[in-house]
Amino acid sequence: MAGVITGLFHVAIKTADLAKTRWFYCDLLGLAEVARPDFGYPGAWIAVPTPVGEAIIHIYAGGPALGPEGKAPSGSGAIDHISLTAVGYHDFIARFRQQGIDWREFLVPNTTYWQLFVYDPSGVQLELTFDGRAEQGEPPDMSPGRCYVAGTSFFQPSQYAFA
Repeated sequence: MAGVITGLFHVAIKTADLAKTRWFYCDLLGLAEVARPDFGYPGAWIAVPTPVGEAIIHIYAGGPALGPEGKAPSGSGAIDHISLTAVGYHDFIARFRQQGIDWREFLVPNTTYWQLFVYDPSGVQLELTFDGRAEQGEPPDMSPGRCYVAGTSFFQPSQYAFA
């Protein structure tokens, strides 16, 4: 049998602040923390809250998360963003607004895809992608300052000081 890629198993994110990062993915975005093997350093496995509950984001802190300077790196490096499918477009905007976290919006041309872009506390950019046909309310705000512009960062670490 020829080799075949069958899907994305997980994404691993290094963090300097495990508690804030866990809060962002679990409390703000609504993903679920699941059991994680003891690798000998702190971390968390974050899963999609479905019956299968695939652990799609692995977070680690301390030990191997630390670079040569003894601290975890920030940002996405060569990876521009991670995209997750979602429902409840305006609910996510309300969550971001309530927590004072900035976001950007985008309507993918010639498709039904609505997108929200947001950063986690470590500066990793996430894209939440929605099927606009299943959403209610106004479509993405494409006005300057709110519309997502590829390659332009709007990450502000101070927005996560409360977490």
